Amino acid sequence: MSRTTRASKVLNTVFSPAVRGRADPSSAWAKSVAQVEREAGAQDRKFADGLGTVFASIAAEPRLTPLGWVLALNAAKDRYANRLRISGLLAEHPEIAAEPITDPVFVLGLPRTATTLTHRVLAASPAHRGPLMWEMSCTGLDDPAVAAREIKKLDQGSRLVTGLLAPGLKHLHPSRAEQPEESMMLLPHGTFWALLHGALPSYRGWYARRSAADLAGDYAYLKQGLQVLQHGREHKRWIVKYPGHLNDMAAIKEVFPDATFVWTHRDPATVLASTCSLVETMWAMYQKDPDPPEVGQLVLDTMVTWVNTALEARLSLPPSAIVDVPYHTLSADPHAEVPRLYSAIGATWTASDEAQLDQVLARPAGTRPHQYDLKRYGLQPDQVEEAFAAYLRLLNTIDVLDAEPRAEL
Repeated sequence: MSRTTRASKVLNTVFSPAVRGRADPSSAWAKSVAQVEREAGAQDRKFADGLGTVFASIAAEPRLTPLGWVLALNAAKDRYANRLRISGLLAEHPEIAAEPITDPVFVLGLPRTATTLTHRVLAASPAHRGPLMWEMSCTGLDDPAVAAREIKKLDQGSRLVTGLLAPGLKHLHPSRAEQPEESMMLLPHGTFWALLHGALPSYRGWYARRSAADLAGDYAYLKQGLQVLQHGREHKRWIVKYPGHLNDMAAIKEVFPDATFVWTHRDPATVLASTCSLVETMWAMYQKDPDPPEVGQLVLDTMVTWVNTALEARLSLPPSAIVDVPYHTLSADPHAEVPRLYSAIGATWTASDEAQLDQVLARPAGTRPHQYDLKRYGLQPDQVEEAFAAYLRLLNTIDVLDAEPRAEL
């Protein structure tokens, strides 16, 4: 069944004239870059060229729709504008670069393993801070007027997406502008571009050829963003989250030497089916009738790469740098597991944390449990088990794979 909504079809008709430049995406991107630079009064051509590689690969997707073109172009433009905003603040206030990002926590793990819940549980503490969606979209110093404008704009956009373009997202990944969100919003590059937009073979090849220094540079930019958000405000411990941080643990440790990794775990066969459903839903905003087997192969390849890279990085990290969170243990007794998690990262569990835990754990109103089927994506359980053999050896030592979760987190 197609996940392209009636509203998307209407908007594709409306935006058809906007994609006359599809045959020359480099020219379309150059015009967008020039517009952003005029508005910012600054430029960063290396950063712009990298985003141009992203956009060119999205533009080459054979199923890309006019709406997908417009959305992708705006996403790349917004990231470039935010880069110039952060650079401008660093130039204007050089003391920002001295802001210490101390003992940050990186929540990571395969998607659909309760990374979002774990992130929000940790970020809810008054002693902690998770970067909010709007802060990573428009990264600046404390300004209530800017905050109000961005929150309103992003929440309106979210309602448009979940109401008309991708209704399934309100069940798969409900979000609000004032909630902590994935730190990929402050990364210029990563496997997230393909998971959000399409297979993107040319971009994925380009990304795989980048050097370790390039990858560390991505995380240095993330650090700059956090430093801007911290400047002039109360210092708290940063709690950041993105499943794909699994693929980058070595680079993260290079940029954030005192980082702690909170790694959530769950049976790969379960999470893969759920992730495929999420990716198909995302692709449907950009493509006409995404191909489920293509989704399945991309997700399988990406997730296996993530965990194998993480398993290798794990060997070189001190045990104290990694805190494992088994899904079934968290689901069975969160009131016991969450305080254990706080203790494991060296945080203090307080009465106020306990008092608000049920509210943080509660499923947002109007959402329902996620339904998915691995076979829809051309994948078989034994195929997944073989692909994740190395990870399953670890997982069998820390979780009960055949247990029924007490609740879908």
